[in-house]
Amino acid sequence: MPKDRTRLADLDQTKSLTQDEYKSQVRDLQLRLLNRQLELRERKIPFVIVIEGPDAAGKGGTIKRLTERLDPRLVRVHSINKPTAEELARHYLWRFWTKLPARGELAVFDRSWYGRVLVERVEQFCTEAEWQRAYDEINHLEKLLVDDGTLLVKLWLHVTKDEQLARFKSRSADPYKHWKIGDEDWRNRKHWNEHITAAEEMFEKTDTALAPWTVIPANFKWYARVKALKTVCKRLDEALA
Repeated sequence: MPKDRTRLADLDQTKSLTQDEYKSQVRDLQLRLLNRQLELRERKIPFVIVIEGPDAAGKGGTIKRLTERLDPRLVRVHSINKPTAEELARHYLWRFWTKLPARGELAVFDRSWYGRVLVERVEQFCTEAEWQRAYDEINHLEKLLVDDGTLLVKLWLHVTKDEQLARFKSRSADPYKHWKIGDEDWRNRKHWNEHITAAEEMFEKTDTALAPWTVIPANFKWYARVKALKTVCKRLDEALA
């Protein structure tokens, strides 16, 4: 892991915002992002946002704030679930190629090709040799995309184990959120330490100059959403200057 990166267990999870701060910053950042989206369209630049993190880390809520004020004709959100039989019959990266954005458009991946070195590794859905070589495969994929002109942002939203449990219980108790929690979530939680180990190694091997990771403490959802918006806007500002 790069020396300047804070380990997940050492993240400052006390960062928060007041409701007024949150509403004001989200409004301003969403307008800034919309204006940049129009520039992407005019300059025909594809943009990819990858969002990873533990279950109940707030990925869905963050994606909503990232996309809700954008031109929907130019945005696609891909929620990556279990591969189909057709996808399993091919190299694991095959199913992502057709989901990449056209020039001038934006694609958000709610989980991504990193599943090979995260859940697939932990749950033994692939062999050790397969996930070990995936680091280089992923780095090559991202270099190919960036070299071809794609802008790429990779976000990891992180919550503590205790906060995850609180959110699981909240979802279980709320009839409007039952769809957000299932047996698979509870099963993954039993392997919390293994998932953290896999994530730390992933950062070490795929946090590159071309495609760096931004790790966001997400125990406070308002802070995490604003930080994600700021990160995306900053990347666009730098690229479109």
